[in-house]
Amino acid sequence: MPNTEHAPAPREGLSARIHTARNPAAPPRKGLWALLGPGLITGASDDDPSGIATYSQAGAAFGYAMCWVMLFCYPLMAAIQEISARIGRVSGTGIAGNIRDHYPRALLYFIVALLLVANIINLGADLGAMADALRLLIGGPGWLYVVGFAVGCAVLEVFSSYANYVHVLKWGCATLFTYVAVALVVHVPWGTVAYNTFVPNFSLATDYVTTVVAVLGTTITPYCFFWQSSTEVEDMRADAAAEPLTAAPAQAAEAIFRIRLDTYVGMGYSNLISFSIIVATAATLHANGITDIQTSSQAAEALRPIAGAATFALFAIGIIGIGLLAVPVLAGSCAYALGEALGWPTGLGRLPRDARAFYATIVVSTLIGIGFNFVGIDPIKALFWSAVLNGVVAVPLMAVMMVMAMAPKVMGDFVLPRALWVMGWLSTGVMAVAVVIMFATW
Repeated sequence: MPNTEHAPAPREGLSARIHTARNPAAPPRKGLWALLGPGLITGASDDDPSGIATYSQAGAAFGYAMCWVMLFCYPLMAAIQEISARIGRVSGTGIAGNIRDHYPRALLYFIVALLLVANIINLGADLGAMADALRLLIGGPGWLYVVGFAVGCAVLEVFSSYANYVHVLKWGCATLFTYVAVALVVHVPWGTVAYNTFVPNFSLATDYVTTVVAVLGTTITPYCFFWQSSTEVEDMRADAAAEPLTAAPAQAAEAIFRIRLDTYVGMGYSNLISFSIIVATAATLHANGITDIQTSSQAAEALRPIAGAATFALFAIGIIGIGLLAVPVLAGSCAYALGEALGWPTGLGRLPRDARAFYATIVVSTLIGIGFNFVGIDPIKALFWSAVLNGVVAVPLMAVMMVMAMAPKVMGDFVLPRALWVMGWLSTGVMAVAVVIMFATW
């Protein structure tokens, strides 16, 4: 029998969580699409408008020389996200809740505070990028689009049932295919791309190293850890038959298989899109001497005279589509982290009246994000400091996650298998080196 002696008791009984859920019982899920959820949404949201700007700059500045970075990132990203998901599904509590239960409060508050600041900055920059993209497409006042996108995202997140909301988010992931289309419609020397993907072309030049670090920091980022871990708990609550694996070890084989499939497909999809953006901008912007791109909307605008109106429109539509996915994830991960840290009732499956502080955090985070677009803050500098904060919080958070995922008091008998443990620590080490390089290149 699995040893669950040290496993923490669930925060609430099944009956309590069922009565406060908007969709208490979920039918059995069949088919690949039904098995995809937190991992797919997390992976797609990682390619947010701010990330698109980073990948566009990588392609514009260095051409195909950055293609290898996405292949290198994939196993590292997938491993740490699988670990995040396992923590939530095994323990029945998200990352912040587990830190609160088992580790010093000072560490918890440090990590959550930095996450909130970085997420809100990122959220504000994403709203601005979405508004700029729509203004490029149809004209009109950018400020109105900022407010409209923010209100729409917040209303959908607060007032939709969890099942319907996840359905919307999953289909929203399809908008990222626009970047695959962009890469396919422009002329690309695929032999050169293949060579640069499988044969790293590394340089110690400051600009090159800084861009590699930026791509790593954009790809492996703290808000994705919190979101996937907490939405695994959310999915478990939405299924009346599901329990934390420490309490229901018979569910482990199916649950871990689904987590692994969902995560590796989701992160593979994310990296395919990032790769497509680098290839597309290398084939168009870099090939035509445009090497300095600061925002995603600037990349879209630069494409218009080079690759035509259709390619420009696809790129801009992709910015808007993924922004509609990323903004709720950024706000939601704020609410999950803060709510779990302070012991609030949390979860998108709850009615607003049953989780007032949780939903208030989503609304306030979004409102502050709107405010960033009206106070004259330079979005490039804001994103720079967001990247710094993400780097500061990512390494200690990943280290804590690795310790947590090997602790029987958290995971019972479901501590990490050796291969995943190795990949998780490798990912943590790579991020630590990246952060050191980031500070060294200032």
